[in-house]
Amino acid sequence: MQVEIKLELMELMLYYWQTTADREKVGENYIIDIANQEDMEILYDDEFTKESVRKSLSSISNKEPFKPDNKKEGRFWNNNMWMLEDMDFMMMMYAPIKKMNLDELGEKIALDSKITVHFVPGHIDISKRVENDVYINFFRVKADLYEDDKLTIEDKSIPDYIASLF
Repeated sequence: MQVEIKLELMELMLYYWQTTADREKVGENYIIDIANQEDMEILYDDEFTKESVRKSLSSISNKEPFKPDNKKEGRFWNNNMWMLEDMDFMMMMYAPIKKMNLDELGEKIALDSKITVHFVPGHIDISKRVENDVYINFFRVKADLYEDDKLTIEDKSIPDYIASLF
C-alpha cells in the first residue's frame, strides 16, 4: 500500500503565517487562493465557507477586528492567531510532518490501494475520512515539548490515529 502526504495547502499557510508574523501584509488574492484550494473544500458547509476563510485571514493580516458569525469561524480565526503567537511551536508541529514516513500504515491497514493524507488548517473537527483520503486538522496535531519530532493526535501517534480511522 502506498501512502501520500499532501502538504501544498500547508505550505501556503506557512507562507501566510511567516509573512504575517513579520508584520508584512498578505495580499487579498493570495488569501483567496488559499480559500480556493481543493483541500479546503472538506471544511466548507453552510456555516463555514470560502468567504469565512477570506475574512478571517484578511482581518489577521490587516490587523483589523474580527467578529465571527459562528463557532467555526471563531475557531478558525483563533487557531490562526495561535500559530502567529508562537511560530517556534508551529514549526515544532510542521517540521516533523514534512519528513514524516507513513509506510508503517501498510502493516496497520489492510488495503491494497493508496491512502492520501491531507493536512488542512481546520476549525472544529479533528479529522475527516472520505474513502481513502484522510483530512487531518493541522491545529489538532500536538508536538511534544521534550521529544523532538514526536507528534500526536488525541494521544495517539499520527500513524496509529490514521489507522484508527479505517
